Amino acid sequence: MEEQQLQITLNEQHPLSPIVVMMPSPGMGHLIPLTEFAKRLILHHNLSVTIIIPTNSPPSMAQTTVLRSLPSAISYIFLPPVTLSDLPPHTKAEPLISLTVLRSLPSLRHSLLSLNATVTALVVDLFGTDAFDVANDLNIPSYLYFTCNAMVLSFCIFLPRLDQSVQCEFVDLPEPVRILGCIPVEGKDLLDPVQDKSDDAYKWFVHHSGRFKLAHGIILNSFHALEPAAIKELQKQEPGKPPVYPVGPLVNMDRAQTGSHECLSWLDGKPRGSVVFVCFGSGGTLSSVQMDELAIGLEMSEQNFLWVVKSPNDKVANGSYFSAESLANPFDFLPKGFVERTKGRGFMVSSWAPQAQVLSHGSIGGFLTHCGWNSILESVVNGVPLVAWPLYAEQKMNAVLVSEDVKVALRPKVGENGLVGREEIASVVKRLMEGEEGKKLCHQMKELKDVAVKILSENGSSTKYISDLALKWQDKTTTLTN
Repeated sequence: MEEQQLQITLNEQHPLSPIVVMMPSPGMGHLIPLTEFAKRLILHHNLSVTIIIPTNSPPSMAQTTVLRSLPSAISYIFLPPVTLSDLPPHTKAEPLISLTVLRSLPSLRHSLLSLNATVTALVVDLFGTDAFDVANDLNIPSYLYFTCNAMVLSFCIFLPRLDQSVQCEFVDLPEPVRILGCIPVEGKDLLDPVQDKSDDAYKWFVHHSGRFKLAHGIILNSFHALEPAAIKELQKQEPGKPPVYPVGPLVNMDRAQTGSHECLSWLDGKPRGSVVFVCFGSGGTLSSVQMDELAIGLEMSEQNFLWVVKSPNDKVANGSYFSAESLANPFDFLPKGFVERTKGRGFMVSSWAPQAQVLSHGSIGGFLTHCGWNSILESVVNGVPLVAWPLYAEQKMNAVLVSEDVKVALRPKVGENGLVGREEIASVVKRLMEGEEGKKLCHQMKELKDVAVKILSENGSSTKYISDLALKWQDKTTTLTN
């Protein structure tokens, strides 16, 4: 197919600008953070950005929608899809992503050479470190854009040494893992990819972590006031250690791009700070039993809530829902009578809501979240305290950070049956929205919001770090030749 074979470049490059090439690994969660950085980078600097995207399938509608909305100084190229048909069934995301990048390196090299322009840097994310070799061959400085927090970055840098010294599974460690500048983390709360050392996901994660030191610099989507000790340790100058640039919190600040939504009209009618927003991100789903507990817990809390409802994950077979109705209407899985009993106090939307607009709405007083880092940062820039309910990836580490260290979140207890019970849900939601504990969390989050506004301002530290990188990239250009 032409769409699969053709490199797609829509926006026109500024012909005299040095080009920064960014390569997100597959997935919207990798693309969006890099596009936000790209927008900041070109805002006040004479640079252009080309985003080169490895794929194992045709571009998705979500990808092309985001890319077509970018400023004209940002162009993009989809690399030809690679095949992963030789991989065993049920291969985890980390090997799939890493092998997509690895098998796309010849196409990446060809695309870099075909730009026929001054390429000043290659920026990749966590799963793109094998592209460092291509950049090195072409004499292009390579950088890592780390989309998680300083705690996770510090753990990744520490992981190759831990891999050599820890023989058991991390979950079986008798003591928490101690990471420089960070609160100790229990083995069960470490990232999902390191929970099974026999799996290829673990091996790939160790592989990438061991290559971080090859970067010319690490760009971090966090900031000093949020993680002061961890960032201080990361920025200590040592031989062979890349400089770290904390440029966060970079999140989507375009409130108008999604237009109006019925949930926003509903929020308009609610008192200030009276609604808890319940959303588990683009990829987060619950089991049908857990979904029942959440629904009844929200009802028992007697709080106003806006809930992004998704069909439960145990109603899925071979990647498809059992019936067309269940795919179209997640409300079918809510407890009987729940919608009627919570009418007026609860508002449910199916599958998606304009999160950036919701969190910036004055009626929102709390956010029950899966603890994706982007969601946490969006909460910070809007001053919204959290109920931390992690599901996968690095989200448990994020939950430890916000609940035990930064203290802007309550974390519900998981029962012995692996479920968060309705009474626990009702308790944490009520404590967040009404109790003294919630008031303290809200105050702490408002202080972080004020700091975030300052550091993202014209003279703020994050803006200055981005300017430092831009100046470095303007001065060090490489004209690519075969």
